[in-house]
Amino acid sequence: MEADALAGGPADDAGTVAWRAQLARPPRASTAGPVGVPGDLAELADRYRVLVDLSTDAACVHEGGVLTYANRAALDLLGARSAAEVVGRSVTDFVVVDHDRVAEPGSGVAAVVKRVDGSKFVVETLSVRTGDVVQVLIRDAGAATALKSQAAVVSHVSDAIVATTLDGVVTSWNPAAETVYGWPAGEAVGRPAREVLGADLDPGEVRRAGGVVRQTHHHRGGAALLIRVSAAEMNDGYVLVCADETARRRAEQHYRTVVAALDEGVLVVGPDGLIESVNPAASRILGAAPEDLIGVPCTTLVLFDESGHRIPEDELPSISTRRTGIPQNGLVLRLRRPDGRDVWVSLTSRLLNTEDPAGVSVVTSFTDITERRAISARLAHDATHDPLTRLANRTLVLDRLDRRGRTKPTTVLFLDLDKFKVINDSLGHSVGDQVLRIVGERLRRATASTDVVGRFGGDEFVVVTRATTGEAEVRALAGHLRSVLAEPISVHGRELHVDASIGIVLVGPGDQRSAEDLLRDADVAMYQAKALGRGRYEFFDVALRERMQRRLRMEQDLRNAVHSGQLWPAYQPVVDLHSGEMVGVEALLRWTHPKHGAISPGEFIPLAEESELINELGKLVLRDTTREVAQQRAASGLDLSLKVNLSVRQLEDPQLVPAVRDALATTGLPPGALCLEVTESALMRDETAAGEVLAALRSLGVLLAIDDFGTGYSSLAQLRRLTLDTLKIDRSFITGIAESRDAAAIVASIIAMAHAVGLTVVAEGVESAEELSLLRELGCDQAQGYHLGRPVPAAELFGR
Repeated sequence: MEADALAGGPADDAGTVAWRAQLARPPRASTAGPVGVPGDLAELADRYRVLVDLSTDAACVHEGGVLTYANRAALDLLGARSAAEVVGRSVTDFVVVDHDRVAEPGSGVAAVVKRVDGSKFVVETLSVRTGDVVQVLIRDAGAATALKSQAAVVSHVSDAIVATTLDGVVTSWNPAAETVYGWPAGEAVGRPAREVLGADLDPGEVRRAGGVVRQTHHHRGGAALLIRVSAAEMNDGYVLVCADETARRRAEQHYRTVVAALDEGVLVVGPDGLIESVNPAASRILGAAPEDLIGVPCTTLVLFDESGHRIPEDELPSISTRRTGIPQNGLVLRLRRPDGRDVWVSLTSRLLNTEDPAGVSVVTSFTDITERRAISARLAHDATHDPLTRLANRTLVLDRLDRRGRTKPTTVLFLDLDKFKVINDSLGHSVGDQVLRIVGERLRRATASTDVVGRFGGDEFVVVTRATTGEAEVRALAGHLRSVLAEPISVHGRELHVDASIGIVLVGPGDQRSAEDLLRDADVAMYQAKALGRGRYEFFDVALRERMQRRLRMEQDLRNAVHSGQLWPAYQPVVDLHSGEMVGVEALLRWTHPKHGAISPGEFIPLAEESELINELGKLVLRDTTREVAQQRAASGLDLSLKVNLSVRQLEDPQLVPAVRDALATTGLPPGALCLEVTESALMRDETAAGEVLAALRSLGVLLAIDDFGTGYSSLAQLRRLTLDTLKIDRSFITGIAESRDAAAIVASIIAMAHAVGLTVVAEGVESAEELSLLRELGCDQAQGYHLGRPVPAAELFGR
């Protein structure tokens, strides 16, 4: 059949015959040389026809716009089954663009061609005109473009693409391969693949392994490369795609190492809710091996919120984050481990890839804060509790009072232990601390479990109760607390006794006082209980608050008065009952307030003693009076003695003896002209300590007197051990002595006993001539009182 086609026999179709006819036409005259004979031209035409018929490029001929020939490749391109579907039809049936351009001689243009079935595609055309005949070569532009695109892709992809022969010799080496392996294409092509890849590679084995393997290759410089190799087979070899995963896999290894080293637990929960990965810290915190966690639903984790409620499965952080895409940050949760132990964690849950929320994998990280939370709880407890007794401190009591609500009654009891300082000073602070612990425990046991029992420091305690609010009930509670505290306390073999003064505030519904106000008022009531004799309780009222507020204002005014000249000494004469002469003066401090006028010593002296201003006042009186009396002695020649009172606080002041020494040295007053008077109760408070201070004063040469004798519980024998010089009988024994034989008998006995131990006796508060006369008869040595002279300034007393 092929022979017939070549000869132009029956195999020729209409198009071929027409084309042969065109080719058989005599050519135009040419200057190139002799023209072949017609036989030669026919032979040449036959050869050319065979070449065109068998060409893989589409070729066609048209004359006057009508197709006269199309080779097999053209028929295939146009989707025709035979030449009859094409030949004889207009070019415009197949070429969408202007066909005249297709016919331009030597032109190479792009055209849109329509197949027989109507589909369109782009072609590249090359046309040659011979007379009226136009020969056209057609190439599918899409295929050409695809090849160019593939070549561009191969040149620009980041993966190394290597083509090899069947026996492993490199035939193609793209730019990415040069970058990855360090071999220029000119040196790589023609070399064995194992040499330029730095590894043995059998593409056939790769194909049999599924087409993709991971290997370690080597750069030309020797560096190891982690490569993912894909292999495809061609007719004459293989194509290898080598993806350099070195950086990514190194980053992944670093990530795994870092995650494995974290103290923070990390879980990855997949879209199906199953745990996909667990780091060692997560395994440790959860108390389960990784193999017991991976593949397990995250809902098996048991979590509780801070209030103790179990978190429902659909509200677990990882599930909530997967459902909403919203991160859960810093949640404080309690996690129950399989062994039953609870751990507190700070947990964060977020999408693993925020740029792909559809992936819905969730990473959950958590830190074990059990110890930190316990420390915080201890710190919070320590911040609100007294370290010695473990009772609530002032901060917690105030907080509970602030949160008490205003609709229910409340009672506040403020307790202060009486004479606790004596225990501390005499037995030491360790004993005192033990007493305070026992007192705190007794108060705790004596109150309801809902009551707040607190210690404010020192020996002050507070009870806040809602269980006892009626006045009668509160009185019973206060009495019960005092009786509980009064039970003997045994510490280190010693049996001790304590009592308490209690201030009480009843808080009714709607009371708008703040917590600070309530404690202040309870404190005021407690001080009132102490002022009325200790070992009792007092209820607060508004008048009491006003008195205490005045007291506080007066205390501040007294501090200012020390430095503003409002305080001054008055002198009361002391008369010798045998001669009737003034032999001494008692210095008495007076205060002239700029607003309130004269303030009674009975009001401001106790203020000074409580606030420890008494030491400063004592030094002021000592300095001013010794100077004035020394001046009067020098000016008048009188042998006057100066009597100055010392308080309990002054006896406890380590600067007392130096202050007396300095006053005597500065003013020149003879030590024997100064008599320091101490109350009987002050001496009996701590006889040993008082004896040491009096002995130190005696060593200066001053005289010592016991004031207000008869108001305490001392005996003359005890007083004798203190080496005193003078005894002053309290005015309570002198008042009415002329009308009372019993009073006269008592005074006579005191005088006789005092004389028996060599003490000079002074009677205080002599108000009448009868009292003075009787004292003289009873043998009293000296006397003072309004009958003999009132306290007056020095200028008035000494007449200057």
